[in-house]
Amino acid sequence: MPPWLSDSEELHLSKPRALPEVRRKGVVGHTVLALDDEVETMDGIRISARPRTWLDLARRLSLSELVCMGDELVRIPRFGLEGRREPFTTVDGLRSMVSRHPNLQGIVRARAALELMRVGSDSGPETLLRLAMCDAGLPEPELQLPLRPESPGSPTADLGYRRRRLAFQYDGGHHLLPAQIFSDRRRDKAFESAGWTVLVLTKDDLADGFAGATVRIKRILRTAHISPSAVAGFSGQV
Repeated sequence: MPPWLSDSEELHLSKPRALPEVRRKGVVGHTVLALDDEVETMDGIRISARPRTWLDLARRLSLSELVCMGDELVRIPRFGLEGRREPFTTVDGLRSMVSRHPNLQGIVRARAALELMRVGSDSGPETLLRLAMCDAGLPEPELQLPLRPESPGSPTADLGYRRRRLAFQYDGGHHLLPAQIFSDRRRDKAFESAGWTVLVLTKDDLADGFAGATVRIKRILRTAHISPSAVAGFSGQV
């Protein structure tokens, strides 16, 4: 959720058309058609399933915010940290949801978001960086890029170009903790020792929509060498 919405104290209540209009302070009423698999029950309360919530928010969120939310729903979770192995949904699952409700307000934006979503972004800023890079005319980067693809324990870059040996890391607030700083530096050193250039981005870069970051990336790409496929790992990557 974008910060402006996640801090909202409004309660949104959806109902079938046959029920009376909702009129209560702090409650926003909606008239919806929701299928059985679009609703979950939590503590005895019927709530929208995550994919349906994503679709309903298409009328309120910007395109980039909707892509961020969608990327979060389809990303592969880290079992050791989250206790689940499967994503909340898939791009095809969201596409099916969209096809069920062709006349819903915001449906055009939802369709556009589907085309921009990718599996692999671990945070909203990572998604926004990828979108900013593509908007700036840069090649689309690979996500969760392992330094050594054949090694399960390999350090990874949030985004990157393997053949150019460029790795991009977005370090959010939790990266300021001492233990995380040490882990991040060891991660970056591993890439640098293998001949990669590592660009670390922070909330300051996020604040200007990664405009400055894309300029720096273009500058690096002008001088970055192209690794032979045998060294880089994948001959088809930028």
